[in-house]
Amino acid sequence: MGTYKYPEEFRRNAVELVRSSDRPISHIAAELGVNHETLRSWVRAAEKAEAPGAAEEAIKDAEIARLLKENAELKTEREILRRAAAYFAQEMRP
Repeated sequence: MGTYKYPEEFRRNAVELVRSSDRPISHIAAELGVNHETLRSWVRAAEKAEAPGAAEEAIKDAEIARLLKENAELKTEREILRRAAAYFAQEMRP
């Protein structure tokens, strides 16, 4: 059994349908041809994204990812410079 990535617009429309309907998620999922747990997870994710502070947390996560990447690049550059300094120090010895 493989996985299928549904388009974002389809997900948004499905979540909106769940919110605007009083029918059970399992019925809506069956009509849409989606597993009911998948649809339930989309609804939960939408609720979490709309929760107060969700935007700030996403910004913090992006900033942490950017800083981790920058840190790795700086470590690589430092190692290159350290090796170059050692190489040229040997060259300068008589």
